[in-house]
Amino acid sequence: MSDDEGADTPDLPPDRGPLGAHISAAGGVPEAAARAKAIDATAMQIFTKMANRWAERLCAEDECTAFRDGMATTAVRRTAAHDSYLINLGSPDATLRARSLASFIGELRRSDALGLDYIVSHPGNYMDDRASGLARNIDAITTALEAAPGRVMVLMETTAGSGTGLGATFEEIAALVEGVPPAERARMGVCVDTCHIFAAGYDLVADYDGVWARFGDIVGWDRLHMMHLNDSKFGLGTHRDRHELIGEGHLGETVFRRVMTDPRLATVTKVIETPKGDDATATDTRMLTRLRSYAAGR
Repeated sequence: MSDDEGADTPDLPPDRGPLGAHISAAGGVPEAAARAKAIDATAMQIFTKMANRWAERLCAEDECTAFRDGMATTAVRRTAAHDSYLINLGSPDATLRARSLASFIGELRRSDALGLDYIVSHPGNYMDDRASGLARNIDAITTALEAAPGRVMVLMETTAGSGTGLGATFEEIAALVEGVPPAERARMGVCVDTCHIFAAGYDLVADYDGVWARFGDIVGWDRLHMMHLNDSKFGLGTHRDRHELIGEGHLGETVFRRVMTDPRLATVTKVIETPKGDDATATDTRMLTRLRSYAAGR
């Protein structure tokens, strides 16, 4: 870590929540543990399969054991999978929706086998009618949770709101969680992406407290289990999902300083999905060190 960007993890206040990055699982999921360790992560997000392919796979017992053993050597306290980019549980197309549901159930089963805490999921695209898309999404998530029991929570991720995408408003995110029947709702939560909500029109720069007041009133603080900390390449309300390095985009340093010192967010798991550059380990380390320095007031 660089000398000019703050302290390492042991110097942080003890109540600060898990902090890490989306980490490559290239070469096999067990390889992610060493990469998490290399950046001093205390949280981690991975893909459990190729994110842009439908091909499904099971996690063999030796793979799961190797992953769990590797993670035991790290400081990681919270783990998440991000589901496949191809999944669209809100689609009106019966074939695509069935394929998406099968893939999502596979994500739940792999994540449970690996011992992960969360699956982060984009709400999908409604294509025809927004209300119908929300209803289809809720129905599919309920079916998936029933088909794959376990401890893994599904976190609905806020989106930038481009095209027919669902989940760009706090109201829709709340509706997705509340629509799941009580028997399965305990496994539902929310992941707020800072770039996405800014792109969707929530002005964290000029109205930080107002945005979080709305979130608390509409979604509820108890549902916030994870955040994606990403700066934005584009401005407020542009509906463009393009991540930038922490403090170097339209959100800027002040927003992330506030996030890292906000007592309401202190224990929330935080993961960066910022550009990796030519050296993912070096870049992620630099971004996490920067965030830790904000938390420490430097």
